[in-house]
Amino acid sequence: MVGFKATDMPPTATVKFLGAGTAACIADLITFPLDTAKVRLQIQGESQGPVCAAASAQYRGVLGTILTMVRTEGPRSLYNGLVAGLQRQMSFASVRIGLYDSVKQFYTKGSEHASIGSRLLAGSTTGALAVAVAQPTDVVKVRFQAQARAGGGQRYQSTVDAYKTIAREEGFRGLWKGTSPNIARNAIVNCAELVTYDLIKDTLLKANLMTDDLPCHFTSAFGAGFCTTVVASPVDVIKTRYMNSALGQYSSAGHCALTMLQKEGPRAFYKGFMPSFLRLGSWNVVMFVTYEQLKRALMAACTSREAPF
Repeated sequence: MVGFKATDMPPTATVKFLGAGTAACIADLITFPLDTAKVRLQIQGESQGPVCAAASAQYRGVLGTILTMVRTEGPRSLYNGLVAGLQRQMSFASVRIGLYDSVKQFYTKGSEHASIGSRLLAGSTTGALAVAVAQPTDVVKVRFQAQARAGGGQRYQSTVDAYKTIAREEGFRGLWKGTSPNIARNAIVNCAELVTYDLIKDTLLKANLMTDDLPCHFTSAFGAGFCTTVVASPVDVIKTRYMNSALGQYSSAGHCALTMLQKEGPRAFYKGFMPSFLRLGSWNVVMFVTYEQLKRALMAACTSREAPF
């Protein structure tokens, strides 16, 4: 057995809630530069046609983007928006991941055998609920990651300044900009990520191919990361463009998508695919492995505290 042993008592909803938020923050700390590179690649060329964009592309590939940012803006630029990112994960992942099992049990009325439909419904529910709670932190994170491009000035000086400036210049609704595409994205991401992880893990365990430990969690998380990237990339690009756009640039998320299609072609919807996969694949591995271990560690700690001397 690798890692902490599973306890006899299943993890409580509180343990899952806290464990999910903590595990997501750890995953963000490790993979944040890849997420920043993904955002830069996704917004590149949004004001140009496909030919002009290709000719004047500042960033080329994941490594090229990271090296360009370090050379022109310094290493700290890779962590632009980290504070908002961690705020987002503590509120966002705690809901969408930490409450997934509880919502799944609600839809299955406590049955041990959950259908794919129940899992998809649970993933969509917690994904949408998480966006409603954490959308302002996502807007600020994306704005920070996108700013400080060559030839452009700093839009915001700090995380608090970003919240205040957006609310002052764009109104309270500005902090919830892109909520619709983000709900769509996270319903898709949650279904692809959590349901795929759930199904792969269940299949491996039922077929006795692996035991419920680190190798099983790693394999399930990597598969979930790839499936999520393929399914969610188009919505993710639209979400990033729309949330980062200037006031009045796009009238809606649909207008943003149509403008991208007309100016840059269908391939624009998969801009930043490789950093998205590298980020989501590595993020899923770190998050799910940490999450599984944290649940066991927290339950072991609770059990040892309650055990009589």
